[in-house]
Amino acid sequence: MSFKEQQVKAKNSAESYWLEQSELVSWYNAPKNILSTNQSGWTDWFADGELNSSYLALDYHVEQGRGEQIALIYDSPVTNSKETFTFIQLTELVAKFADVLQKQQVVKGDRVLIYMPMIPQAVIAMLACARIGAVHSVVFGGFAAKELAIRIDDAEPKVIVSASCGIEISKVIPYKPLLDDAIELSSHKPSSCVLYQREQLAADMIDGRDEDWDTLMSTAKGIAAVSVKSTDPLYILYTSGTTGKPKGVVRDNGGHAVAMLYSMKNIYGMNTGDTFWAASDVGWVVGHSFIVYGPLMAGCSTILYEGKPVRTPDAGAFWRVCEEYKVNALFSAPTAFRAVAKEDPDAALMKDYDLSHLKRLYLAGERLDPATYHWLKDKTQLPVIDHWWQTETGWSIASTPFADGSNEELMLTKAGSAGLPVPGYNVEILDAYGEALPANQQGTVAIKLPMPPGCLTTVYKDEERFKSSYLSMHDGYYVTGDGGYFDEDGYLFIMGRTDDVINVAGHRLSTGEMEESISGHSAVAECAVIGINDTLKGQVPFGLVVIKNGIEMTDEEIAAELKGKVRADIGAIASLKDLIIVERLPKTRSGKILRKTLRQMIDGQEIEIPSTIDDPQVLEELSPRLTNVTS
Repeated sequence: MSFKEQQVKAKNSAESYWLEQSELVSWYNAPKNILSTNQSGWTDWFADGELNSSYLALDYHVEQGRGEQIALIYDSPVTNSKETFTFIQLTELVAKFADVLQKQQVVKGDRVLIYMPMIPQAVIAMLACARIGAVHSVVFGGFAAKELAIRIDDAEPKVIVSASCGIEISKVIPYKPLLDDAIELSSHKPSSCVLYQREQLAADMIDGRDEDWDTLMSTAKGIAAVSVKSTDPLYILYTSGTTGKPKGVVRDNGGHAVAMLYSMKNIYGMNTGDTFWAASDVGWVVGHSFIVYGPLMAGCSTILYEGKPVRTPDAGAFWRVCEEYKVNALFSAPTAFRAVAKEDPDAALMKDYDLSHLKRLYLAGERLDPATYHWLKDKTQLPVIDHWWQTETGWSIASTPFADGSNEELMLTKAGSAGLPVPGYNVEILDAYGEALPANQQGTVAIKLPMPPGCLTTVYKDEERFKSSYLSMHDGYYVTGDGGYFDEDGYLFIMGRTDDVINVAGHRLSTGEMEESISGHSAVAECAVIGINDTLKGQVPFGLVVIKNGIEMTDEEIAAELKGKVRADIGAIASLKDLIIVERLPKTRSGKILRKTLRQMIDGQEIEIPSTIDDPQVLEELSPRLTNVTS
């Protein structure tokens, strides 16, 4: 089928289409009930199917004769260590840690909270949970005790798995004191904590509660994967909530497995034996989907990278990894490559590495601005694919598909666009009344129900919040919270969160358009535009800009040029109130710029600093400059 035919079939014959795709999975019991509605009124996929996600990621490949293939590559420039695991080795370690969990009285359906850095033990713990039907909830290593306590109270884990420390570029972060404080703060208490002691820092253990990873593993015996229902939960992953309480996104086993195998084949074009690198963290959805489950289920080698795109040791770090492990596809966030472009504008360090195995670059997490798109395309001479998805969906809503019958030749990519809706996602642009808008008109991006396999099944322990957050705005639609438009060719452009649209004297303006204009200037590494209060116009746009290294213009000259450029590109109504040059922008650990926090600082509101902030010191650096901004 052509791509268009796939889109039409997935829309009009969803059961038939996803029955075909489900054959990618090696089920224990293949499903016959493909699409059904559960008691809460939400979609169930493959409800009568039985499988095990750990088996699919590990044992299946050993059985297929791929046991000696490298499954997991651990590369840690911050500790100067590297390690590889074959499918046989990883299967044995996961099977043993599954036994460890069972001996800690963990049974099918119990939650296990994993609070770990980017080390192989984190992957082993995740897959061990899946092996016995336990539900893992990975919390990004280093989260503050208060935020960790909130997640402990919500997930109510029987066991917490952690490590003694995390390693940043220039410092060691002790995890155990944070974990101990979080347990002290939380109402729920785990029955035990399993701790992996890293050589960089040994943690104190609490008698009667804390268990040593190595000691337990030394006596463990490998156990087989159990059969679970397709609709049984695989994991809970917390995402920020507008109420201040994070939402626990629940992912099922069966739909997730189908979505992972489908996307590895049809979106990323990966074949068994390829090397896939998602430069993310297992604490985020990208890490769940495309460091752990997707690549391993597809029989690929996957890379676990404990480092940064720059300063570990330089802006050539990504290219070094790509050469060393013969990476076929690299997936990262736009902010990572903006950091690389800032440090190495001419990509001089890229020339030191052989990138001949690298076929494509994939970007997600924030909108890929056209300037970064063109920089990457020009410097690498590779296809650069911006694709768009969410924690809630778990895999891509829109991407640039492959040409018919090939996983080599892509259809046309367009700068600024996330591509075309993936089959299974019936995406529409709606106005405030829920009416579909024509091409080139911006509105709310919504997905007509049913959602395809692999998307969230509920918010953990809060079905009402699930409905109010995603389903209540427009009947029959999942509302993404993003704004955007389709062009005349059906390409989707995501212009930012709907709360990033500002109202200037009655004119609704997308800050994404203004950021696109600013980032198009040759001196700009990255930028953020936010709307700040104005007594006359309601709101006015305000810009913060990071400049590339080696630029000789003064800040005043750059600011003047950028203001003029925005006025010329968009119009006088988009005139920037002001613009300041800054050293760096505050971001989450996954690379999203904290626009809401910046807006609160300028408008003098109470600041909500997200628990996911990468470096709180950035806000301290900016505070004196932002509190002096007046409208």
